[in-house]
Amino acid sequence: MKIVVGGDHRGYAIKKKLAAFIQKLGHEVSDAGSFNEDYADYPDFAFAVAERVGKGDADRGVLICGTGIGMCMAANKVVGVRAAPCHDLVAVEMSRRHNDANVLCLSADLLGEDQMERMTELWLRTEFEGGRHARRVDKIMKYEAERVGNAS
Repeated sequence: MKIVVGGDHRGYAIKKKLAAFIQKLGHEVSDAGSFNEDYADYPDFAFAVAERVGKGDADRGVLICGTGIGMCMAANKVVGVRAAPCHDLVAVEMSRRHNDANVLCLSADLLGEDQMERMTELWLRTEFEGGRHARRVDKIMKYEAERVGNAS
């Protein structure tokens, strides 16, 4: 899969390590920034990652900030994105199985490196179950499409 990663200043160090880990799992990785630890605004990186996923230039995205919440809020403003802030393995698995999440949002402040690696690996290998869950995700995507069409 093509995976795009991004993180603000608080997620910068772990983002680099996680990108290398994802690459070792056999995925193609691109980096949407940040490229240093200077203070930066998380929406800039959330939008950069989410745009690539939403347009289909990447299969999935991984975002890292202090809590993962701000990145998630920003990423979910992009059409076609279903971002999930996950803090444990259960949330990671269910975000894929039931919600077909295509952007994973992680916390640099609350999660350790090993935990983030386990979470990311599980998220990348978990398939969407479809079935009744597909009907629900379709409702979300239909609502989004209708709202975007009426935004002007």
